[in-house]
Amino acid sequence: MLVEGAADAGTLIAPWIARSWQRCLALGHAPQERVGFDPLPAAAMRRARERNRLLTQAAQGTLHSLGRALADTRYFAILTNADGVVVDVSGPIDRSDRRADLITRVGVDLSERCVGTTAIGAALTDLQPVWLHRGEHFFVDTSVYSCAGVPLFGPTGSCVGMLDLTGVEVAERPELLHLAQQSARSIENAMTLQMAHTLLLRLNWPGHALGGDSDALVALDADGQVVACNRAARDMVPLLHHTANVHLPPPHASEMFALPFQMLFDASGQGGTIDLPLWSGLHLQAVALPAGASMIATTATALRGSTPAATGAGQRRLRDIETALIRRTVEETRGNVAEAAARLGVSRATVYRRLGMRRA
Repeated sequence: MLVEGAADAGTLIAPWIARSWQRCLALGHAPQERVGFDPLPAAAMRRARERNRLLTQAAQGTLHSLGRALADTRYFAILTNADGVVVDVSGPIDRSDRRADLITRVGVDLSERCVGTTAIGAALTDLQPVWLHRGEHFFVDTSVYSCAGVPLFGPTGSCVGMLDLTGVEVAERPELLHLAQQSARSIENAMTLQMAHTLLLRLNWPGHALGGDSDALVALDADGQVVACNRAARDMVPLLHHTANVHLPPPHASEMFALPFQMLFDASGQGGTIDLPLWSGLHLQAVALPAGASMIATTATALRGSTPAATGAGQRRLRDIETALIRRTVEETRGNVAEAAARLGVSRATVYRRLGMRRA
């Protein structure tokens, strides 16, 4: 029925699914073919691990949080590289179910070329978030899955992989697409923050609080050249979007902001927000942070910039927020104090002291 109706599929299903089916047919595939779920050769997998180290490191905390969110749903998370090869997984994976085990082995190729229409292949091809349920998959072998897929864009704007939330013979949960999109944003932000830089700008529109995952992140080198930015930055600053799309060198700060770029460096570490005019006439608010400034410092700076001078109660509230941030990061790293301290940009001693923990 799929093959017979494929030519008219656009009138029955989403256009991106129809395009994927047509690509599968063009490759000579038929829905009844068996799907092998073949892993990469060992040497190729080692190369893939090395090339995707930044991605897997940036995704660790988010994958752990996803595992907790999905614990009672029979859905699980799959992280792939830009070729659709699995590089990490998380969540309640039933290893006794071969259908779940096959697709959650690190190194297995889940690209459209190998396994047909899936959220993974579609997200990497169309570069847009997708939801795919059961019979919308091309092959009969994959029609047991329901999945949400979101492409991941790296600090230079290119697609570096995708995040997939999948279940085997489960109830349809299209709301998981929203969870996948939020999680993808967190991974992309973590990748941006990992890039070497001299100054970090956290940007948002006036009236929107700074310090969260919705911030635009722009990392500059000592000369004011952009070295990394996240998706929100490319949405807020058109020049960043344009240069990424046409593969031009990233712009200089002076090309984006209508003020001398040295003022951004002068503002770093002084606390409070600054008004940041764009050449379009629009204005953003920003916090400028020097390299090595911690996530705690980012949050504290933003709060100080948006509230009156701290009173005793305000200082206690700020300390409570910082402590909660430390506790959450320790939980996300599964109790690994060294990793949590590195993410936060503080010493291990600070983590132990603020949480009242004993050193191991």
